[in-house]
Amino acid sequence: MGLSGRIAMITGGAQGIGKAIAKRLIKEGMKVVIADIDEEAGMETIEEFGCPGEAIFLRADISQEEDVRRVAKETMRNYERLHLLVNNAGMFLSRPVTEMSLEEWNRVIAVNLTGAFLCAKHLALLLRECGGSMVNIASTRAFMSEANTEAYSASKGGIFALSHALAVSLGQGVRVNCISPGWIEGSEWKKRRQRHEPDLTKADHQQHPAGRVGKPEDIASLIVFLASDEAKFITGANFIVDGGMTKKMIYV
Repeated sequence: MGLSGRIAMITGGAQGIGKAIAKRLIKEGMKVVIADIDEEAGMETIEEFGCPGEAIFLRADISQEEDVRRVAKETMRNYERLHLLVNNAGMFLSRPVTEMSLEEWNRVIAVNLTGAFLCAKHLALLLRECGGSMVNIASTRAFMSEANTEAYSASKGGIFALSHALAVSLGQGVRVNCISPGWIEGSEWKKRRQRHEPDLTKADHQQHPAGRVGKPEDIASLIVFLASDEAKFITGANFIVDGGMTKKMIYV
């Protein structure tokens, strides 16, 4: 896809969808900065990839502006440019709204939404210099919900809106798009002590018109396209990647 030699940063890139994205981008010839709060997972990921010089890990809590500033400076120091930013870092919380503390609410919003804003704020100029792009990872929960997911759903709805706002604000200099994954099974992409075989039933797969639950690699494939010159006319868009699940009417 013509990505060889370009530089990418993935937040939350040490596990799950972010790790799959990082691995795929390295395969495409990109150099990757993995920013993640989990140092154990980050160091394991660099070791597993076995690509000296092709990937670096920077520990960061992207909800903290000083951490984001530091990551931006380290990226500039190591690579001097940036072609792709993937705002993937996130956390999930399920709690009845009547029991959720303000601190819990604020933490989810800070990591999932404020973190993407901070990364955009401090890395947009680097992206603009390269005519680069940004991809923000939202969720189908921005458009539909399970009970007790108010903080998570609100944060992902915010990511969707932030993405089209950034696409307009950054204009021709930086393309900004959004991916909203559905059910993505990432058990095999966790750090070693938490890794396990997926526990999926036939019924789980059959909920999806595509015939299976999603994989992190499904999201990574779309990232590759959106980062490439093949997607030069695509900005401000949201891509639902859910095997058709949100289109299927289910009556119980």
